[in-house]
Amino acid sequence: MSSTGDEIIRIAKKMERMVQKKNTAGALDLLKELKSLPMTLELLQSTRIGMSVNAIRKQSGEEDVTSLAKSLIKSWKKLLDGPSADLEEKKKDQPAPAQNSPEAREESSSSTNFGVLKEECPAPSDDFITSFPRAPSTSDSVRIKCRELLAVALKTGDDHVAIGADVDELGAQIEEAVFQEFKNTDAKYKNRIRSRIANLKDAKNPNLRRNVLCGNIAPDLFARMSAEEMASDELKEMRKNLTKEAIREHQMARTGGTETDLFTCGKCKKKNCTYTQVQTRSADEPMTTFVFCNNCGNRWKFC
Repeated sequence: MSSTGDEIIRIAKKMERMVQKKNTAGALDLLKELKSLPMTLELLQSTRIGMSVNAIRKQSGEEDVTSLAKSLIKSWKKLLDGPSADLEEKKKDQPAPAQNSPEAREESSSSTNFGVLKEECPAPSDDFITSFPRAPSTSDSVRIKCRELLAVALKTGDDHVAIGADVDELGAQIEEAVFQEFKNTDAKYKNRIRSRIANLKDAKNPNLRRNVLCGNIAPDLFARMSAEEMASDELKEMRKNLTKEAIREHQMARTGGTETDLFTCGKCKKKNCTYTQVQTRSADEPMTTFVFCNNCGNRWKFC
């Protein structure tokens, strides 16, 4: 990403922290920085800075902050609207033709058609800068229900209100990405959707949901994330410790046991094994023998 993109992401992260801490001191300086940076449609879509600015606008009580935030959002909307927005501005400045002239009739006809298009494709509201392209609509009842459940999961904790995210659109984009991977709504598709919903609702992992709402994790990336990648920092640390413990036990089994060819591995059928004997029950009971296959890592025990 360009240096401008990196600068916008830096500002967005600062704004996100302000919203989380509910302290918008210094927001005006960040907004002024944004105003001085050249903005493009590509940067708007990739950084999702509109969400961050809108969240600051909603939370701040300073008139200067809200006014500048609204001004930025309005100017960025022109990038989203494209050339049609400039065309409409120019039309406003031109004098109106006579009512019965051919130009007036033509303009009346085109404005009617434009009105129909506007009803079908409403412009984005002040509350949310839409990321394009939007998820295509679907008539599949299973997919529609999954989109609704994802939207409900994204509403957990009311973070979406402070961030100003369109949870319905985000839910649709996540579902669309999952569907494009599996191309149907079979068990694998449903399991993937179910795991996204469970992780979004996880009270111990709010940062995952916030990152999705803020756009730090794109919908298509979130749709592909593994359980390990979605896990909370606490769970990741626990898994890391368990892995270390398993490695330590594995090394102890290999270094502390006795190598033998008396046992045959049931998995690879080799006789290259290491065994240890431990008194796990009462003294009058035989010892338990733990066997480790040095060839494939298979483990088993017997008394």
